[in-house]
Amino acid sequence: MFDELEKINHRPKPFEFYTTEELWTNEYTSQKMLEFHLNESIDVSSRNINFINHSAEWIRNRYKLDESKSVCDFGCGPGLYTTRFAETGAQVTGIDFSKRSIDYAEKTAAEKNLNIKYLNQNYLKFDTGERYDLITMIMCDYCALSPDQRKQMLKKFRKLLKPDGYILLDVYTLEAFNQREEQTIFQPNLLDGFWSPEKYYGFLNTIKYNEEKVILDKYTIIEKNKTSMIYNWLQYFSKSHLIAEFGVNGFKVENVFADVAGSNFNPKATEMAVAAIKQV
Repeated sequence: MFDELEKINHRPKPFEFYTTEELWTNEYTSQKMLEFHLNESIDVSSRNINFINHSAEWIRNRYKLDESKSVCDFGCGPGLYTTRFAETGAQVTGIDFSKRSIDYAEKTAAEKNLNIKYLNQNYLKFDTGERYDLITMIMCDYCALSPDQRKQMLKKFRKLLKPDGYILLDVYTLEAFNQREEQTIFQPNLLDGFWSPEKYYGFLNTIKYNEEKVILDKYTIIEKNKTSMIYNWLQYFSKSHLIAEFGVNGFKVENVFADVAGSNFNPKATEMAVAAIKQV
């Protein structure tokens, strides 16, 4: 028992383990995540429907989306943004890990008679000969990537964008980092049965890495016949850090907003959004 508790409470190096695929491809948890996406009143997996409508309208107007424009949404989920982008006539591509989310998005596109290209794959491995006017990555997906993965993504974005192409994405701020606290929780059926349809016992270890500005929510799920560990990493950013990271990877940050609906930047906010243009 002591050795097992040592494993549960082990503090790994930042981004040492990567289990994102398990969360989004598991039959049971992917269904739970889709339910969160489609709950229009909460900000889990996707934001609430009022924000999404306002945000999508702002993006359409800012980037003048119409039949002449092409957009690629990384981490598109069940198509809440891609559907709205395609309604402008823009050529739209959506990429997501979750087959359940992609299936739902494709069904919605068919019902609305929208021509949207959906790809069920890890967007870190995505490549195409197509070039886009706009790339979006919404709901702070960028924060879940390690420094090496972020560098890889920005290199990929540069390749996939047209010469005057744009990126729009959002991240968590240092204010959000400062509000988080280390904790250890043990609970039967942790998160109300989110992790399994069977009875289980769950540990949540929230670990802060103050130097790196990274937080790990480490879940250990103990079922009768197996034990699983899920590592949910989040990087937190200052405005200057984010601008510098984009700059050294070939992008000029044109604006920093409070969110992907274009609200004015607020240094006390827990999120911010960056609008950047590819440097030729």
